[in-house]
Parts: sequence; C-alpha cells; structure tokens
Amino acid sequence: MRNVSRGDDPAPASLGVKNRNGLTELDRVRAHLQSPASGVAFPFKAYKHDEVKRRLDAIFHGKCAYCETFYSASAPVDVEHFRPKGSVSEDPAHPGYWWIAMAWDNLLPSCIDCNRKRKQHMVASSASLTELRENMKRQPSTQSGKQDSFPIKDGSPRLQPEDVVYTAEQALLLNPCVDVPRDHLEFVFDGTPPVSLVVPRADPDPSERGAVSIQVYGLNRLGLVQERTRVLRHLEFLGDLVLELGELIDQLAQPVVVSALAGTQAGTVAQRLQLLLDRTVTEMKAMASPTQPYSAIAETWLAAFAEKLDRG
Repeated sequence: MRNVSRGDDPAPASLGVKNRNGLTELDRVRAHLQSPASGVAFPFKAYKHDEVKRRLDAIFHGKCAYCETFYSASAPVDVEHFRPKGSVSEDPAHPGYWWIAMAWDNLLPSCIDCNRKRKQHMVASSASLTELRENMKRQPSTQSGKQDSFPIKDGSPRLQPEDVVYTAEQALLLNPCVDVPRDHLEFVFDGTPPVSLVVPRADPDPSERGAVSIQVYGLNRLGLVQERTRVLRHLEFLGDLVLELGELIDQLAQPVVVSALAGTQAGTVAQRLQLLLDRTVTEMKAMASPTQPYSAIAETWLAAFAEKLDRG
C-alpha cells in the first residue's frame, strides 16, 4: 500500500446525477429510509457508474488501493466504500454509512481479494515459493477481506447518519488517500532467498492500525506474498548485477588495464558496461514508480540497497 493523492480532482458528475423527479441518489436514500419499506436494502447505483471506475483507474494507475495488484489482469475492479455503505460488521446496530455511499472521497478501487470476505491462506515464512504453496495447503485458511468491516479505536465515537466530520471517529483501517501507509506498515525480507512480508511498523510499539489493516485486507495472503516476492527477487537479481558490473568497471579502470587495452576494440568495454549498469539502475528505479505493481516494496528495497552502496 502506498499513499495516493486525489489532488483537487472533483467528484465525477455521475455521482450527483438527478433522476426524472429531480432527486439525487442521496435524496432517494433518505426517502427510502423514512418509508415503510426501509427494511429492504436500498439499491445503490451511482458508485458503479463507468465514469467513476475510469477516474479511479486513472488515479490509482489500474491498481488495487490496498495491495497494489493490477486488478485488471485477473478480475474487474470492485469500487470499494472505505466506510461501508449498508452495514458495519463490528457494529450490527449501525445502519452503515449510507449518506456517503456516493461521496467521492469514500470510494476506492479494490481487487476482490482485498474487498470481499474470503477464506485465504496467510503466510508466515518460507524461502521457496513452491514450498510456500505446499506448506500453506496443510494449514487452515482464515477469513480476510474488508467487505463490511470498519473497526474503530476502542472508546472512539462512530459517525452517525449525516455526520461528515470524519476525524471524529478514529478509524483502525488505513486509507491510502488520507494516511501515509509507510508510517504504519513495514516490508520485511525474510529468509534466504527472501520472501516479502508486511508487518506493523514499530515506533516504538507495533502500529495498531497497521496490524488491523494487514489482517482485514489480507496483506499477507499467499497469492499476494508470492507476487510481491517475485518482484523482490527480480530486484535482488538486478541489484547483484549492478554490483558485479560496478566491480568489472572498476577493474577495467585500473591504469595497467587501460594501458593494455588502449587502441583496441576491447578499450570500449568499460563504456559498454557502464551503459548496461545505467540501464539496469533505471529499470530498478522504474519498479518503484507509482504506476507499477507493488511499488511500495520496490521503494523500500531500493532505499536499503542505496544504504548498502553508501556503506561500501
């Protein structure tokens, strides 16, 4: 998960469209809840509009807001309500945040695994992706996925109908458009070769919001860990290549070698190796771009790699 800014992007016009009677969806929800038929769930539709999906897709670069997976590769996007619209699983008496079901700042794009309550295998640690899959088959699966979950800090008041002062309730889930995920989440590279896991950041105590978000969104589910680990191991390969190329270039820069190669075609080898090194570094940096899947882990790994280079 990484922070994403909506900037001054206005809400899609489709969220405020009025019907033939001049009523917005919010107007219709209010009327529905006051009617005798209010026991029937209101059919929210505005958030499903294609314009909403296109705008979210552009802002998040086609990635799930929570796990950074390219959702279009496996399934259509779920337009997710950060504060659930119809009910709250942790508070059965609460009607759900129906009054912001069509609020632009409450909508996020999500893959089905982060958004829908499903049984998933959660990963602890293993060096082999093949062994990881086999080991997890023998372990019980657990429920993960946000769905109607919206836990808040103990003692915090939950927002009541028509209240839009979000800061009044202390959400335990991270919102990538509001929070800075790296303040609460930390990627660790466990094992040899490493596996990519995410843990609550400890500063000095483990972040409660980080821990709850990992559990609810299922950020250590098997398939996700495997995909992040593939990115991690590609970075490790490129990093080793950069170090090896750097050593070769340094060796070729020795005066005795320069003198021996002067005037030969081999004299351009160092330049060609430097070009290859530069292209490799560029590819590594590109993996941390917000447009790329799992860019947060790439960003974390590159920072550690830069420190390694500085230490020599």
